[in-house]
Amino acid sequence: MSGLRQQCFLLGCCLWGGLAFSQGLTLPDVHRVELENGVVFILHEKRDVPLIGVEAILRGGAVTDPAGKTGLSSLLAGLLEKGAGDRDAATFAEAVAAVGGSLSASAELEAITISGEFLARDAELMIELLADMMQRPALDAAEMKKLRDRQINLIRAAKDSDLRPLAPVYGNAFLFGEHPYGTAVDGNEESLAKITHRDLRGYYNDFVGADRLIISLAGDFDAAAMIDSLTAAFGDWRPAERPLPEVEASAVQEGRRVLLVDKPGATQSYFWIGNVGVSINYPQRAELDIANTLFGGRFTSLLVDELRTKAGLTYSARSALLRPARAGSVAIVSYTKTDTTVVAMDLALSLLTKIREEGFSDDMILSGKNYILGQFPPQLETAAQLAGQFAELEALGLDASFINDYGAAVAGASGEDVRSVIIDVYPPADNLVFVILGDAELIREDVAKYGPITEIAITEPRFRP
Repeated sequence: MSGLRQQCFLLGCCLWGGLAFSQGLTLPDVHRVELENGVVFILHEKRDVPLIGVEAILRGGAVTDPAGKTGLSSLLAGLLEKGAGDRDAATFAEAVAAVGGSLSASAELEAITISGEFLARDAELMIELLADMMQRPALDAAEMKKLRDRQINLIRAAKDSDLRPLAPVYGNAFLFGEHPYGTAVDGNEESLAKITHRDLRGYYNDFVGADRLIISLAGDFDAAAMIDSLTAAFGDWRPAERPLPEVEASAVQEGRRVLLVDKPGATQSYFWIGNVGVSINYPQRAELDIANTLFGGRFTSLLVDELRTKAGLTYSARSALLRPARAGSVAIVSYTKTDTTVVAMDLALSLLTKIREEGFSDDMILSGKNYILGQFPPQLETAAQLAGQFAELEALGLDASFINDYGAAVAGASGEDVRSVIIDVYPPADNLVFVILGDAELIREDVAKYGPITEIAITEPRFRP
């Protein structure tokens, strides 16, 4: 979830469609065990196929990156796959591949996640590899340098090509500033270049340990025997040396301000317009999901219909909700030709004002409900999907009602409820943060009307001034 899977977590889309929701679909029961050292196991026996899905979450992630060294958690996650225990990088990969398994690690805003799937007969190997990754990673200096240099080069390549993935990175960095949610999960050119092997080792000792580990398994196994095996593998592991940081909620930004990221010669402008939004446990998330679906969360949304289909200003427009443990961001994200930058942005702003003033019709709301409740393919059918969902709920401190009650909440949402959520979450046009990536010489004067401009070059090795 980008935060945990960026928390898109549409939730309703995770289940078996509107019919199943109307029949009261609920998550299956699990075995939950918490060891004295803080490790939590969550297990669900699912015997229909001889597979085991595993998801391990280490709470922390990019919000624990030291100042000036963002991307450290991402480097660590990448290195967890590059050798552990008695296996070097190649041997570790071969051990997984030889049995047809999968095991991969990634960093997110508030967690490092390891996901995998193995045949049930290879459960012992799965636990061995997972325990080695967590407790005995090689953290090889040469592998770290290769990964760090690759990450820097990927960022530079993105700046030279399609800027769409970078607009939200610049957007959240400018919105949140020094707040942990302004952290670029994969780091930036400047911060990555400063990270040493000693930093990596220190980070592992400081922020990786039993007290923040969740292991979720779903599949073909005996729960009691699996708990014994996991306890033997993880029961003696040490806690992390430093506590997780307390992340305070960021205040909604007042007024307007603009970040102009200059890329000379760019033929298109990429824009991100937003403000501080809500957290994953926002109480009216069903109504918010409906509103966001209709505004810019599907191909037939208002933003796509007006900016792409009718005006022909872009190929893509969306409304983006980042919902981590504290208030994240809410934004409009799109791009257009350089000479239509202001036209597209003005139209997007007019649509934001329109939904705040008018909401959506009853027919549109019904369409949004059906879209959410009817999403396929199911996201909670396989063992791996179930393991992931249980781990995420545990990491976020949420119980099964977060899923079980969602369908009824979507089905029962009224137009008035959706309208009130729009007013509550989507910012008014005079309280917005603008980030525009494009040819500053050609658009600087025009975009100045949106607010005071801060300008940086695309070649700057960081994502905020």
